Amino acid sequence: MPAARALSAIGESGLFLVTILRASYPRRDLLADIVAQLYAIAVRSLPIIAVGGAFVGLVMTLQGYRTLSTFGATNSLGTLLGLSLYRELGPVLTALLFIGRAGSSMAAELGLMRATDQIPALSLMAIDPVAKVVVPRFWAAVLGVPLLCAFFCSFAIAAGYFEAVWVLGLDAGYFWSALRESIDLVDDFLGAFLKCLVFGLIAALMATHVGYHTEPTIEGTSVATTRAVVNGSLLVLVSNFILSAMLF
Repeated sequence: MPAARALSAIGESGLFLVTILRASYPRRDLLADIVAQLYAIAVRSLPIIAVGGAFVGLVMTLQGYRTLSTFGATNSLGTLLGLSLYRELGPVLTALLFIGRAGSSMAAELGLMRATDQIPALSLMAIDPVAKVVVPRFWAAVLGVPLLCAFFCSFAIAAGYFEAVWVLGLDAGYFWSALRESIDLVDDFLGAFLKCLVFGLIAALMATHVGYHTEPTIEGTSVATTRAVVNGSLLVLVSNFILSAMLF
């Protein structure tokens, strides 16, 4: 039954998370591996994050201006942009872009390692494959999503400011004052940071779990990549609703 398979997959993911946490013991090369993976999956995701954030800020500013102008409240455009980004769109869209770009890459890499017998080879050499190939990718993703979200929101606000002030003619002082007064450090910044940590954990767990446990074939690798994107995206959307109900 689909429900039974879903519950079984959730249980397997939870057990794999416990395995990852147990394998995250301090060792000499752990930090270097995490930094290398941060560059591979986070730094290289910056172009798509920057472009995505900029155009989200542009379209939100345009649509917000059109809506607020109906009520004569265009001076609240900075409030609309800031609250929408930090409370919802910033963390969610960053996580979805990250899953599509980096989550699929992690799942494909681990799937190819399984298909080419690299993971069993590590076990034969008395090297824990989870600690060597999974843990650095997992923690790099958990740390990378909040950092990428900060860039996403920054590019979105910068693009929104450019369009609001230089294209639509809104006063810059009204824009920045509304943005500054509406954003709260605890409710908005820390709330967005907590969401990003949860989304990063979901993206990392889905990508590493399906990639590590895929069938050792090329077809299995493609299936694992698809499952990582689909399952991770759906879980991000579900968890976003739960966190929004709890935090805001």
